[in-house]
Amino acid sequence: MDLQQAKARTATVVELAQELIRRPSRGGIDGYGPVLGVLEDWLAARGLPHRRLYDGAGSLVGLLVEIPGGRPGSWWTLDACVDTAPYGDESAWSFPPDSAEVVDGWLLGRGAADSKLAAAMFCHIAADLALRAENLHGGLAVLLDADEHTGGFGGARAYLADAAVTRPAGVMIGYPGMDEVVVGGRGLWRATVTVHAPSGHSGSSRAVVGAISRAAHLVHLLDAAELPRGDRASSFPLPPKLSVTSFHGGQGFSVTPDRCDLNIDIRTVPTFDAHDAETLVRKAVTELDAQMPAPRPTQIAPVTAWPPFQLAEDEQPAAALLNAAAAAGLRVRAKTAGPSNIGNLLAGEGIPATAGFGVPYEGLHGIDERARLAELPQVYAVYQRAVLDLLQTD
Repeated sequence: MDLQQAKARTATVVELAQELIRRPSRGGIDGYGPVLGVLEDWLAARGLPHRRLYDGAGSLVGLLVEIPGGRPGSWWTLDACVDTAPYGDESAWSFPPDSAEVVDGWLLGRGAADSKLAAAMFCHIAADLALRAENLHGGLAVLLDADEHTGGFGGARAYLADAAVTRPAGVMIGYPGMDEVVVGGRGLWRATVTVHAPSGHSGSSRAVVGAISRAAHLVHLLDAAELPRGDRASSFPLPPKLSVTSFHGGQGFSVTPDRCDLNIDIRTVPTFDAHDAETLVRKAVTELDAQMPAPRPTQIAPVTAWPPFQLAEDEQPAAALLNAAAAAGLRVRAKTAGPSNIGNLLAGEGIPATAGFGVPYEGLHGIDERARLAELPQVYAVYQRAVLDLLQTD
């Protein structure tokens, strides 16, 4: 598809994206039925094969479109989430979060950037390829997943767990941003830590070191822990990072609490993996319990761990996307990102993924989210060419 053909698709892509933005789908807040219903109606009207995806509890968490080719080969997947971040302080927005208006070339509203515009674009690419499917090798799946912004990734997990799915050779995720193709990301190790102490009255003559004080000391130990430095000259240039992201304990004024709970998030890299992260936290906890003894030892409950991932520029599907961008005259660099994403989940399953190439944007996860539409035809053409290259080379 050339740029002129891609431009002809832009209006209908934007129209579908607008309908999606008008259906609030905040992760963990709104139901996903209305936004997925818009997509179901659009797909059904064009005769595109699709089906619902459900999580283990029977909740609707996504749609899957499958376009089988007429020749043997590998399957490839385009993935865009249709749930969004919360609105935050709606009074701080200069337009309604579900606006979906186009103003001065910008599509406005929550999900415009992440990632309802990409979902609309990928549906159109599926419709284009369905017309020539008999000449393609393998097949194309379009995953329209929800439960992404909760961190549960229910839609992606349901896709991976579906016995009827042909395992993809690779996935391209439609996160926004036009200067880079994200080919890697730090992993993560997360845990909750429960710190104990004797309870007591804050006015008592008996001195009590409460759980909050003990937990504060643990935070100090964690902040002082040495982590490996990143080396920008290495193949994975980012360093690991430790953050205490939640701290809860106590109630009222007069009681010294006997418990304090912390959430710890450590971003991992190939030279500092999940085992290293857990070892670091356990060492700090052991030091805390030795320096400030309590009736019960501090407890660590690991929550989740994802590996870091990184594709070389000549590995698929990164190569197809980078080559398609270059053919379109775009200067796009491969990037290893700091935040974790669905690419990490896929890496844990041995599935290579890119995690970002899309239109320019502002306000991602913040106020006044918007996506710039001037570059949409170029982005469309790049993904279309990348998919065709993958489906014609087996």
